[in-house]
Amino acid sequence: MWVIISRFILRNKALILSILAVVTLFFGYNATRVEMSYEYALLLPKKDPAYKDYQEFTRIFGEEGNLIIVGLKDSSFFQYNKFKRWKALCSELSQVEGVENLLSVSNAYNLIKNTQEKKFQVVPVFPDTITNQQHLNQAVDVFHSLPFYRNVLYNKESATYLLAITVNKDKMHTYQREQMIGSIQKICRNFEREENIKLHYSGLPYIRVVNSIKIRRELYLFSILALTICIVVLFIFFRSFKAVFYPVLIVMIGVVWSMGLLHLFGYKITILSGMIPPLLIVIGIPNSIYMLNKFHHEYVSHGNKVKALQRVIVKIGNATFLTNLTTASGFATFIMVKSDILRQFGFIASLSILGLFVLSITLIPIIFSFVNPPSSKHVRHLDSGFTTRVINVLVNITQKHRKVVYLGTLFIIGLGFFGISLIKSSGYMVDDIPKEDPVYKDLKFFENNFEGVMPLEILIDTKKPGGVMQFSTFTRMEALGKKLATYPELSSPMSLLNLLKLSKQAFYNGNEKFYSLPNKREKNFILQYAAGGNKSANMLHSFLDSTRQFTRMSVRIKDVGTREMSRLYGSFVADLDTVFPADKYNVVITGSSIMFFKGTEYLLRNLFTSLILAFVIISTFMALMFSTWRMVILSLVPNIIPLIFTAAFMGFIGIPIKASTILVFSIAFGISVDNTIHFLAKYRQELKITNWDIGESTILALRETGISMIYTSIVLFFGFAIFILSGFGGTKAMGVLVSLTLIVAVTSNLILLPSLLMGLNRWITTQAFREPLLHIYDEEEDIELDDLEISQGTEKEII
Repeated sequence: MWVIISRFILRNKALILSILAVVTLFFGYNATRVEMSYEYALLLPKKDPAYKDYQEFTRIFGEEGNLIIVGLKDSSFFQYNKFKRWKALCSELSQVEGVENLLSVSNAYNLIKNTQEKKFQVVPVFPDTITNQQHLNQAVDVFHSLPFYRNVLYNKESATYLLAITVNKDKMHTYQREQMIGSIQKICRNFEREENIKLHYSGLPYIRVVNSIKIRRELYLFSILALTICIVVLFIFFRSFKAVFYPVLIVMIGVVWSMGLLHLFGYKITILSGMIPPLLIVIGIPNSIYMLNKFHHEYVSHGNKVKALQRVIVKIGNATFLTNLTTASGFATFIMVKSDILRQFGFIASLSILGLFVLSITLIPIIFSFVNPPSSKHVRHLDSGFTTRVINVLVNITQKHRKVVYLGTLFIIGLGFFGISLIKSSGYMVDDIPKEDPVYKDLKFFENNFEGVMPLEILIDTKKPGGVMQFSTFTRMEALGKKLATYPELSSPMSLLNLLKLSKQAFYNGNEKFYSLPNKREKNFILQYAAGGNKSANMLHSFLDSTRQFTRMSVRIKDVGTREMSRLYGSFVADLDTVFPADKYNVVITGSSIMFFKGTEYLLRNLFTSLILAFVIISTFMALMFSTWRMVILSLVPNIIPLIFTAAFMGFIGIPIKASTILVFSIAFGISVDNTIHFLAKYRQELKITNWDIGESTILALRETGISMIYTSIVLFFGFAIFILSGFGGTKAMGVLVSLTLIVAVTSNLILLPSLLMGLNRWITTQAFREPLLHIYDEEEDIELDDLEISQGTEKEII
């Protein structure tokens, strides 16, 4: 088959170049239209009960994750001029497009009983009529007498104060959200500069916007760094402009294709799909390295450029196809995960990798058929002193120290399993943000002073209209509130009861000791007063639906991680079951924090499944290649050991298992097995030439493919290592762990694999290995040069 393919490529160069140019222009046009994703990544499938609960909550009460929080710590906050400037800040922020509401100390409200009209009047605690420090102090005394706001808008003990900004949910799903956040930051920074005080920012909308800006910056940064590394490494190896420029050109075309595919399928750039361009640059370059090394080997052996290019396609075309197929399979397993962000990443990455193969197998032979043949300087790398010494060391180890290799491998496996036993699983809502990042520090500021910012909602369905207003419901909510108050990870719950308590305090002329749940007698006339005023009625509606069948209890929770959240969630459910009988109430725990917790749990289970699937798929490919279970085992051993080593490294260092670290194993396994395929492909070719001399075939395969394996591994190592510079913990972990895995993998394939081939000898090279199910490496015949009919114009050197 590959003879036919090579004939088609070398005979139809103009046609192929034209087709590729049109396809690239098409994808390039689509690439210019791809957009950033401004939506929160949905981890749960839409059929999941937790997702349905959250949708039911948002249907009744709207989204709870549209709150940006600004805070400060200042013991002189209520100094007149400073407080006046804070009020001005709130006024400026309210004018920002997209800001719908603000709640702060300066615009806090109080309820005043109007006995004549039998209603509560909503009045500002700090009216504009305050003109001096004395008036302000009087208002401060009133404010401090309102328990409704304690530990919600301020923490008296730590002198910290909070401003809650509600933003338009529709703007949060468009590019305009960055402009909105930028305007808020600009106004706040002016305040910081004028008052010489530090402001802190948090809230899910703020964190998401800051992250999306980082994603876009890193997309460009890592693409440039990956390109730079590939250029430098290729030039060091080949010392040729042609051997650098054309491979880089090919991967850049592949990047254009990938971005075009994103738009073509209606996807947007996310934290994962943003990594595709630099990943393609790094993963695509090894194709060119293997092909160029083979081209140089062939050209040195017989001096015929066209024959060398033909043999590149025939002899390593299949191997290159299968290595790209296994790499693509590592990514494609994410398609099975029921998470849109991972499905999109796996689908586009796998398609793009296969697209890179098409570009490499066609453009490398076509381009190098036009350019000057390699000079002696350009093929000198094949016999360079450094690579020759390295290969000789590897050959010596393989021939004379196999027992040491076997014992070392067993030791690593044993130590590896011990390290794996130390791994813990965890996941935080801001897991990807480094601890030194201002976003992380600000989050901890709010957790320390206001008991967290992550929303947790309790939706109470009384199963009948008006059920919320029954006194028994109030007493049960009060009992649940007391139970929740015992958890240090939670803030005090905010609910309808807080408004009722504030109303009772207002009914008794603001006396703080009456801030408590009204009794049955008090409830009716207090609710009558509350319903009389428009503003006070609107405040009730924040916690009550129109039928008065549903109510909510809003809590803020610290970012405690999935392990601790799992324990807490079980305790919360037990408390709910104790307080609210299932026959009378339907109560669920929901909110953004629960969605993340449930989503992370679901993702972890599915990623483990995808990892197993990657093993199965790649093992199947190996079985089709070699048709013997012995060779399948042999080919997998050098690639499983690096995964064990990396998992052990995680255990010893304390890197937990989470969504971003599980990703590493499928990706690394799909890439690392490429070296095995190339080595065993050359090994089988050498077996036929040497009349099935296993020792000689192993050494010959090691000498030819070893150079390419070293070159490609260096590119892959430094290519993935650039992700260590990321501002996201998950991306950084991928950089560290994939780089580590690939270095161990190439070492394993260069030392353990040849040692196993020579040591196990006849046990593995059975008749089934000689006659594989798929004849993919055994096409040795050449195309007759006369049949190629290459015109004189084609042979003319243009470079």
